[in-house]
Amino acid sequence: MKDVYTLDDLASRSLLDEGAELPARLAVLGSPVAHSLSPQLHQASLDEISSGARYIRLEVAPGEVAGALDRLQELEFIGANVTVPHKFEALSAADEIDGAATMLGAANTILFEEDRKLAFNTDGPGFVRAIHEEFLVDIKDLRIMVVGAGGGAGQAIATQCAREGCERLVLVNRSVSKAEELATRLSSCFESERLEGPGDRLKVFSLDSPELISESGHIDLIVNTTSVGLRQTDPSPLPSACLQPHHLVYDTIYNPAQTRLLGEASQVGARIANGYSLLLYQGVLSFELWFPGRNPLATMRVSLQSAVSSPQSRGQGIGGE
Repeated sequence: MKDVYTLDDLASRSLLDEGAELPARLAVLGSPVAHSLSPQLHQASLDEISSGARYIRLEVAPGEVAGALDRLQELEFIGANVTVPHKFEALSAADEIDGAATMLGAANTILFEEDRKLAFNTDGPGFVRAIHEEFLVDIKDLRIMVVGAGGGAGQAIATQCAREGCERLVLVNRSVSKAEELATRLSSCFESERLEGPGDRLKVFSLDSPELISESGHIDLIVNTTSVGLRQTDPSPLPSACLQPHHLVYDTIYNPAQTRLLGEASQVGARIANGYSLLLYQGVLSFELWFPGRNPLATMRVSLQSAVSSPQSRGQGIGGE
């Protein structure tokens, strides 16, 4: 058995399963993928339902995702998770695409069904569940600021917030043009008789905008989707003056458990949470797509806590399944 498999290992079922008690039937595709916690997250739940399946990491180079999925289907895999940088490529390789994945423009979960590949995205719905668990509030009732809205993680979360009909959505990004492109795509979600137009509920700012501090005063939930904070020496992605006691602050990074942003937010009295719950719920939703009617939440929670506490666990954020 290997920690990481490659496309060469998919040459035959006997080669893939050499030395293993169970056949590989699920995988996470990424590049790099050695750090992925998906096997630890899913395997105990697979064992609990007596699936007879093994979950593996599969290193796949950009441009080879479609071929890899074809080969997994030929080997009678149940499905796959897809992590960075392959979520866009996986979407284009699918035969059918779920509505959420279509709007998010990316897929993180594949279900093989007969001769079809079905694509889903559990990142957005997982975020909704994570916020409700951490803060006992619903996305639709909040004024939300997404920091790093130009990246894949930020776009997924911002899009889900728009789909939920949140009260206000503020997109913050170093490159304003990327955030503006996203705002254009999301503007239709904010049509409302209550307000004059989407401009009242959907705004874009650069990270160095002088208006950012005053705008943050009208925000309930701040979400960091950037990679700033993965290293202990990283600064906060936002000026400390943006943080106020009434804020809920969620950092999609889960290791380290408290980034500089969360530390500063806690000091001013804000409520904080990290990306552990997002990682958990996107995994739960993927599992439920592969095994309808099963509820792996309790088992996955224990498995993930053990994996995150391991010395081998490295800093990760959304997309780091």
